[in-house]
Amino acid sequence: MANLLKQKYKIDRNRPTIGITGPDKGGGAAWFFTALSVLLAGGWPVRITPSRPRTADGLQALIIGGGADVDPSTYEQEHVIDDYLQQTLRQPNKNIFRRVGRFVRWVWYPAVFFVRKLMSRKLSFGLDRERDHLEFQLLDQATKKGLPVMGICRGAQLMNVYFRGTLYRSINSFYMEEPNPASVFPVKKVHIKPGSKLERVLGTQQLEVNALHNQAVKEPGQAIDIVAREPNQVVQGIEHTVQDFMIGVQWHPEYLPQSKLHRRLFKALVQQAKGVNQQIEEQDMQAALAEPRAEALKEIEEASIKQE
Repeated sequence: MANLLKQKYKIDRNRPTIGITGPDKGGGAAWFFTALSVLLAGGWPVRITPSRPRTADGLQALIIGGGADVDPSTYEQEHVIDDYLQQTLRQPNKNIFRRVGRFVRWVWYPAVFFVRKLMSRKLSFGLDRERDHLEFQLLDQATKKGLPVMGICRGAQLMNVYFRGTLYRSINSFYMEEPNPASVFPVKKVHIKPGSKLERVLGTQQLEVNALHNQAVKEPGQAIDIVAREPNQVVQGIEHTVQDFMIGVQWHPEYLPQSKLHRRLFKALVQQAKGVNQQIEEQDMQAALAEPRAEALKEIEEASIKQE
C-alpha cells in the first residue's frame, strides 16, 4: 500500500498534473475548454474550486482561471458568416480545401457561444471571498515552490495584486471613441514586448485576442513586467521577472484552441511543469487555507464587483 501511495504522489513528467481554479457556481464552460487545452498540450487537468480545494495527486503547475461566464455579445452570431464570406470574396482563388478550413474556423465561435450558453448559470456578480482566498494561497504556494503559473483574465489581475500591484476597476474610459467589445471572437489587436517570455512562448510580437473583461492591470506589482498592451495601452499581458514561468494574459486563450498561437501558452506551461521538482500536495493546501485572509485581496475583491 505504501508503494502505491508513493507512486500516486510521484511527480509525473510524462503527463504533469495542472490545477485549474474556478468558482463553485458557473464557470463550467471555462473549465471545459481550459481542461481541453491542457489535455491537448499533454497535461492532466484537475478542477479546483472553493468547495473542492483538494490536490490529492499533487500539482505541478497552476492555472488561475477567469471569472464567471459572461454571455458574449450578439456580435459573434451576426458577423461570423459575414466575415467568412468577405474573406472568401477577397481571396476568390483559394481552393476548396482552404475555403472549407476557413469556414470551420469561423463557425467555431458560434459553437463556443452555444456551449458557454448551455453550461452557464444565472449570474450574480459580486464578491467571491472564498475563491479569492483559495487562489491567493495557491499562488503563494506555487511561488514558494517555483511552479509554473498562468493567470487568465481575472487570474492575471489576481496575480498582479498578489505582488502588490493595482487594478483599473473599469476600463471604459479607454474606449471613448469606440466600444469595448465583449466576445470569444478575436476582436482586439495586442502588441507584445520584444524579448519578453510571452514573445518567446508565442513566437510573435502581435496577436489578435478575444475580450471578456472590464478590468485590467494598472500599476504592476513587485517584479511584474507589463509585456502586452492594446493600441490604447490597456494591459493585456504580464509576467514575473524572477520566477521561471509566471505569465498572466487578459484574454481567454482557452476559447481559441483551434489557433496554434494560443495553444502555445498551454504547451509551454505543460513543458515547464514536466521539469519541476516540487508539487503542491494536499497538506500544503490545507495549511495554506488555514492562514488568515490576505489584506491585499481587498483590491481584487473590489474589482470583482464589476462585470468581467
